[in-house]
Amino acid sequence: MLISETYEDFKTSSGTTLRIHVFTPKIDGYPYAKFPGVVLYSEIYQVTGPVRRFGQRIASQGYVVVAPAIYHNFMGPEPLNYDTEGTDIGNRYKIEKPLESYDEDNRLCCDLLEKLPQFGGRIGATGMCLGGHLAFRALLDKRVTCATCFFPTDIHSRTLALNQNDDTLSRVSKEASPEQELILIFGTWDTHVPPEGRDLIRAKLREAGVAFSFLEIHGAQHAFIRDESSKGRYDSAVTESCLGFLFEQFQRKLNTQLGQFVESRKELKHVC
Repeated sequence: MLISETYEDFKTSSGTTLRIHVFTPKIDGYPYAKFPGVVLYSEIYQVTGPVRRFGQRIASQGYVVVAPAIYHNFMGPEPLNYDTEGTDIGNRYKIEKPLESYDEDNRLCCDLLEKLPQFGGRIGATGMCLGGHLAFRALLDKRVTCATCFFPTDIHSRTLALNQNDDTLSRVSKEASPEQELILIFGTWDTHVPPEGRDLIRAKLREAGVAFSFLEIHGAQHAFIRDESSKGRYDSAVTESCLGFLFEQFQRKLNTQLGQFVESRKELKHVC
């Protein structure tokens, strides 16, 4: 399935501009096809090459993917570098950004999906690292039906938006509806979310009766899904297996609608 890429800019309540990248599938002969939506949250480096490729891969399976550049409070939409300086900046912005701004970003992403002519289904969420946390928190918006969270950081330690009362775990545990569902995926060698942190998240969700699946991949490390600058932690085989869980959840919880068939096939041009 082919995809197209674009972006839209939105003014936030704080006066900053949020850029949302949009990845849209295209089916030959079905210009009015409608697809479910997915909010894709990035790690601390904004929408980098690995995040874009992740979005492209999801879109090519029949989902409209929107990926926000979350640090609009401090900088433009350009990605940070995978180096010491970029890491330090991303970690600083992560805790300086207000919780209400994270939630507003999520609302704007859902609002955009609902306005797109190619959107016609439910909304799911996913993300890696910080983005895994934000995909988890996205369930606070009842328009989000499900989320697959890759090694979500800070949930167990309540250190998102430091000193701003990070309430993600407690609120999602209390407010998640029976229809909403989570998949959380961690590596057992992830030093960012230690065993006791993973145990806390699992116990809290189970106690609250939240619908969730919990995977701990033996030997996988933090950022194992990142296919660039992963510092030796990228594992393509594990990533492929985990994406099976993501697509199973999305296919089961979300839906695709095809519009009326319209013939559009043209003579193919040979392009090298």
